[in-house]
Amino acid sequence: MLNNIKNLKENILLVGTGNMAIEYAKVLQSMNLNFTMVGRSKQRAEIVSSQLKIPVYSGGIKNYLELLPNRHRYAIVAVNIEELANVTELLLDSGINYILVEKPGALYLKELENLIEKTNKIDAKVFIAYNRRFYSSVLKAKEIIDRDGGIKSIVFEFTEWSHVVSNLNKSKEALEQWFFGNSTHVIDLAFYLSGKPKELICFKKGSLSWHPSGSTFVGSGITENNVLFSYHANWEAPGRWGIEIMTNLHRLYLRPLEELSIQNIGSLEIKKVDLLDNLDKEFKPGLYRQVHAFLNSEKSSELLPINEHYSNYVNIYNKIVEGRN
Repeated sequence: MLNNIKNLKENILLVGTGNMAIEYAKVLQSMNLNFTMVGRSKQRAEIVSSQLKIPVYSGGIKNYLELLPNRHRYAIVAVNIEELANVTELLLDSGINYILVEKPGALYLKELENLIEKTNKIDAKVFIAYNRRFYSSVLKAKEIIDRDGGIKSIVFEFTEWSHVVSNLNKSKEALEQWFFGNSTHVIDLAFYLSGKPKELICFKKGSLSWHPSGSTFVGSGITENNVLFSYHANWEAPGRWGIEIMTNLHRLYLRPLEELSIQNIGSLEIKKVDLLDNLDKEFKPGLYRQVHAFLNSEKSSELLPINEHYSNYVNIYNKIVEGRN
């Protein structure tokens, strides 16, 4: 288990009572940390309270903050994508200055800009929760990459299963922003490992009834670490998320992302790598280490600050989804 969680006496505010919020609650409980869970629906709060064996506030975060101001310094935001920006803004306005907010932080770019303005105004620390960065498979891949002398090239795929996504109980707005709300998990991870693009050539075509901004995305370029990369995603064809990493000695396969396979130079054999992944099996993969990093944010380089996320949104994600260079 990881240790050195600081501020053990802090009462952490957990906003949300959906499935993701429950996963965060399980992690906080296992760390023996004090936390307060707040949701909107009284019925949902009662269900979650019974499941987790803890009190859960209902009535919404705005009412809670008005009743109990200045009670928290740390907060985790795990609400629906449509409410991420609004809830985070309320927390910042209340003076909470350490916030971990589920990806993509906001539904629209303008909302993200408003959050950054408020974050900078009170010198807060706001991080976007891309939990794939904390997978055991990714940690092991980084070890091998460092030992091999770095990445030489990388390929990644963020194909979404349109036949499944289109039937999900999601709002029209959430579905239209599915690329930002879901596919960026893979893109963020690929460039986290290989460096940000310094040259990026993008193509896209097609559209879906629920995602009119595109259905097929192809591109390539070179990162600031001089790593050549390419990507491909066709949401109208079979496929799955995946990343392939080439070093001078190995080809590493993160497909699925929770697993790691390796191919040695001069060999056609692909072997599955044994992982120390007990935390990824006990909790939602990556979540335990992500929360640990958040509570030790001064010492963590894996977390994604909101300013950097905004830069990725403008300089990478917008270009990919729009198919422009």
